[in-house]
Amino acid sequence: MKKLGIIGGTSWSSTALYYEHINRLVAQRLGGLHSAKLVIESLDLAPFAAMQQSGDWDGVANAVVEAARRLKASGAEALLLASNTSHKVEGAAAAETGLPILHIADVTADRLVADGRTNVAMLGTRFVMTEPFIRDRIGARGIAFAPVEASWIVEVDRIIYDELAAGRVVRDSQRKLKTLITELAKQKVQAIVLGCTELAMAVDVRANVLPVYDTTAIHARAAVDWMLSETDQREERAAA
Repeated sequence: MKKLGIIGGTSWSSTALYYEHINRLVAQRLGGLHSAKLVIESLDLAPFAAMQQSGDWDGVANAVVEAARRLKASGAEALLLASNTSHKVEGAAAAETGLPILHIADVTADRLVADGRTNVAMLGTRFVMTEPFIRDRIGARGIAFAPVEASWIVEVDRIIYDELAAGRVVRDSQRKLKTLITELAKQKVQAIVLGCTELAMAVDVRANVLPVYDTTAIHARAAVDWMLSETDQREERAAA
């Protein structure tokens, strides 16, 4: 099993989801008492989020790069950023460490393409919903994004930063998100992409008017596929 480094804490609640998803999948795949080989750098979200909100992306990049360096020194063979928004600076971490980064947009696009989705709606922080660093990477695979009204972008961003990132799930916000998804369904989109790793806490991915793609779960599964790829290859050779 290869060792994965996770840059998390942005927020701690979604990082906990990653930890659970990855370890459950490893246990399912390998059986017995197996669990994942992980090293985690959990950042303090308050100053990190303040830099995001103020537009200090150099500061964000520096924090991510320093975490990536520590993970490499701890023996990580690849990196995972447990946040869609943090991928705005993933290139800096890759350049500094030379380690591969399991990019959340790439693995999400893989799933969308495999399922034949070509027109979707993206929900996430205002950075994810309006800037190109996630949207263009997915869009390059032939996937179009339906527009989301500016008032909804503001409200989804508020729900994420004021509630979900603090580990709070508010019933009224759950209802609002369900209303938004119902409105988007009227635009004939084929699916909803939860482009924020906390949103699955407030959106029932199994009970909506549209298929819902949880990027946290998709990213975690791709991480396990990477971690166990050499194990799978050995088993295939042994079976042959």
